Amino acid sequence: MDTNPQHKPPSIESLCHLNAESMDKLELRIHQSLKTNVPLLKELALYLFSSGGKRIRPLLTLASGKLCGESNPQQIELAAVIEYIHTATLLHDDVVDESTLRRGNKAANQVWTNQACILAGDYLFSKAFQMCTNVGSISALSIISETCSALAEAEVAQLAQGRDISLSQERYMEIIDGKTARLFEAACKVGAIASNASDEQIEALGEYGLNLGIAFQLIDDLLDYTAQQQSLGKAVGDDFRDGSVTLPVILAVQNADEDELSFWKRSLQDLNQKDGDLEAAIELMNQHGTLTQSFEEAKIYADKAAKSLTCFPDSPLKSALIETTDFCVHRYF
Repeated sequence: MDTNPQHKPPSIESLCHLNAESMDKLELRIHQSLKTNVPLLKELALYLFSSGGKRIRPLLTLASGKLCGESNPQQIELAAVIEYIHTATLLHDDVVDESTLRRGNKAANQVWTNQACILAGDYLFSKAFQMCTNVGSISALSIISETCSALAEAEVAQLAQGRDISLSQERYMEIIDGKTARLFEAACKVGAIASNASDEQIEALGEYGLNLGIAFQLIDDLLDYTAQQQSLGKAVGDDFRDGSVTLPVILAVQNADEDELSFWKRSLQDLNQKDGDLEAAIELMNQHGTLTQSFEEAKIYADKAAKSLTCFPDSPLKSALIETTDFCVHRYF
């Protein structure tokens, strides 16, 4: 990581600027489509839609579409579909994970009941599919439906895996592929489809999104142990307190001696945690270099994402998409 204060850190500002007009239309479409006779559904959805998320996934839909052609209403509609699906997963995740914070605010399940959040998430999923049919693209609908199936399957797999500290790195990567990366992949692919892109362009952007999504999730899991709460927007150490086995833990377990294995079993697998256990876990990770290893792994996937765009001619938009890969691994939230 470049610590030179004169060196501008990577950001998504350029990507946002180049797609500003479409993003404004997206915001309007998101709010217009929330037509329901049940006030609670609209109130709950608006709570998340207005909570300060950066809209990275739908932004990728719009950017991918623009990279392959002119901006059009179909890109806006599909970007809204992607955001609806993502928001639905957040509602379900907060219930499953018993989260208390989301984007620096109270998680929706802390404001409303778990039942309301689950049902609102179901509503957003069904609304997303309804909007997807408006586009009239069987290819886009197929990608969205397959992605939602993969997402649900990965979430159940993660739940079934529980707090098993013997989770392999390979199985962990399969889970994050389904629960995070596939939606990034879909976001890029449907944007390209909306621009009538070639098969080569669609596949290239799919590879970009998939690898970017993996890098994004690897950094998410890393930040749970390294970020400051005010910048992360959720409680630091939530994964540890929940007994979630992520890559920094997997690597630490692989290098653990007998005493360390006992610590991981007690604190994560048995969820018998004591004061100071989070700090002890971080110390073990630093001792074995697993936080650095996790960061380096994320960089590998970010580099793969950037290289997947080689079939596109150089342009400000392509450069902004490449910068986004750097942003995803150097972000603090």
